[in-house]
Amino acid sequence: MQILMAEAAYLRLKDRLAVHPGLDVLCLASDGAIKRGDTLLAEGEADPEVFWAGRDIFFAGQFPAFVRRIHAGTKGRWLQVLFAGLDNPVFRGLIEKGLRVTKSDAQAPAIAEYVVAHAISLMHPIARQAAQQQAHVWKRVEFREIASSHVLLVGYGNIGRRIAERFRPFGPRISVVRRSPGSDPHADAVAAMDALPRLLPEADLVVLCCALNDDTRDLADEAFFRAMKPGAILVNIGRGALVDEAALRAGLDRDQPAHAVLDVFRAEPLAKDSWLWDHPKVRVTAHTSNAGDGVSPRGDELFLDNLARYVRGAPLRNEARPDEVGL
Repeated sequence: MQILMAEAAYLRLKDRLAVHPGLDVLCLASDGAIKRGDTLLAEGEADPEVFWAGRDIFFAGQFPAFVRRIHAGTKGRWLQVLFAGLDNPVFRGLIEKGLRVTKSDAQAPAIAEYVVAHAISLMHPIARQAAQQQAHVWKRVEFREIASSHVLLVGYGNIGRRIAERFRPFGPRISVVRRSPGSDPHADAVAAMDALPRLLPEADLVVLCCALNDDTRDLADEAFFRAMKPGAILVNIGRGALVDEAALRAGLDRDQPAHAVLDVFRAEPLAKDSWLWDHPKVRVTAHTSNAGDGVSPRGDELFLDNLARYVRGAPLRNEARPDEVGL
């Protein structure tokens, strides 16, 4: 069974891959050529069945070449990627070609930490306390405790669950809206998406962690922001197109929300002349919520676990449904 991955990934994992006899590991070189060890393969020698597109592929800018290799072959059956969301149309084409695509939950702990860190730093008056220190002002600053706050998670996949797990010990009320209602040990209420207008006026923190699709594009629109509780905080770690940026700007002027933490944008990188950079109520980060130092090791572990499952014909973790792939 041929498998294609980045050379850096192979060098990390080759000892652990050796437990699968008969595995023919091929590496994508920086120039787009395919190598087996130090040997360049001639055209037609490579027709992988399995593909591992981890961080090494993306950070080297090799993903387009990687996808071309998949389409050029005839034996491709499974692709593991280090993406949580698969709204890019390229994945629709791969599924239509017959590949199984598995997404990643490796970034979920890092993104959850990002959300909690930014939220707490805004819910607690740290900036005001620092300003008073700088001005040598001795004055008490009252604050609302997290335990008396209401956290609303819009979307509840792997990332949403990790966020809820981390907030739970602080004691806030946690509500979730997702495709279907239900129950979860880390949430006080799990409602369908049509409950969003009812819950927004109650929430002190609203986190967008849902997938981007036809139903969620521009979800945070004028009506969304007008329904928000004045003084609330918005965090978007989903996709930039979930938010109508003009409606957000108008909402910030009304303190609906009072602050916005944005890690994703409609166009990335964010244009240098975007109003978002300098708005006093907005925090901009460069799609970096998934930049934790544990993401790559967890991605490797996920791939190795899924490879073992694939070899023995067991169900794969995080396999994408056709309705959540591409737009």
